[in-house]
Amino acid sequence: MTDPSATAARRPGEPALAALGLGTPAPDPADASPHTFPGGGRWRTEVPSCEGPEALAVVLKESSRLDVPIHRISQGSGIWMLTDAEITEMVEATAERDIELCLFTGPRGTWDIGGSTRTDSRGAGLRARGQDAVAGCVEDAVRATELGVKCLLVADEGVLWTLHRARAAGIIPADTTLKVSALIGPVNPAAYAVYEQLGGDSINVPSDLTLDHLTEIRRVSAAPMDMYIEAPDDLGGYVRMYEVAELIRRGAPLYLKFGLSKAPGIYPYGAHMRDLTLSTAKERVRRGRLALDLLARHGADGDMAPLGSRLPGKLNRFEIPS
Repeated sequence: MTDPSATAARRPGEPALAALGLGTPAPDPADASPHTFPGGGRWRTEVPSCEGPEALAVVLKESSRLDVPIHRISQGSGIWMLTDAEITEMVEATAERDIELCLFTGPRGTWDIGGSTRTDSRGAGLRARGQDAVAGCVEDAVRATELGVKCLLVADEGVLWTLHRARAAGIIPADTTLKVSALIGPVNPAAYAVYEQLGGDSINVPSDLTLDHLTEIRRVSAAPMDMYIEAPDDLGGYVRMYEVAELIRRGAPLYLKFGLSKAPGIYPYGAHMRDLTLSTAKERVRRGRLALDLLARHGADGDMAPLGSRLPGKLNRFEIPS
């Protein structure tokens, strides 16, 4: 018979520490996020850095083998790095599993002539430098949505607002979701609220935010939050698996992103990085299984949003000028 205490909600190590007189106070209900995804559920899952059809096939196969539920799969190299046929293959494969596919838009500052991104200050970072870069992002967005992509990953505030206006104007489908990249993620509640107002449907925060930071954000915004449970090294390499239950409690509605530390960067992807890309794609799914197992052991694996759900619900927006 299953021991009921094995699945009762608890903090990591709580029974053992309490027995040793080292117990911690019960969580403060005032810290908890009151928000959920539309249709119910407080967390969804995402497998990032899925750079093409071959990597996608590896992720889908491994997720079936390890029974890892996936709500969203995202790519980081960019729409322009994929052929129409490759995008179509990825759209069809994810649609068959009712998984949202998110592709990155257009030129980014780290790959153009902007030397400031390599200085200590990092300059303008990943943002779109100049009108031509914005135009490239819009070109990518139109092309991808015409091929059936429903989620676009954005790393520039101007591009975000432009694409939000584009969907309001019918240039791209109205149900297209816009995901803000971790590479420009907000670090305070005021900035988070601005990204929501600019059109962000899913906002990636840096993985080094504290639990109190998440509570502060949730006091001003209900927009879905993305967070790497394990972050790539170029985003800090943080591993926060033991905090997953508390991250959900504080940050819901929350996308759990299964990244991978201690792995070389793969953007922009090409066949010269095939073996590395496929092996890391497989390991990201395994990392997801480890995180979900921790949730289950801590009795906190309930409240997952239904598979196939993708929309963010009603959010606050700046008024679009007529």
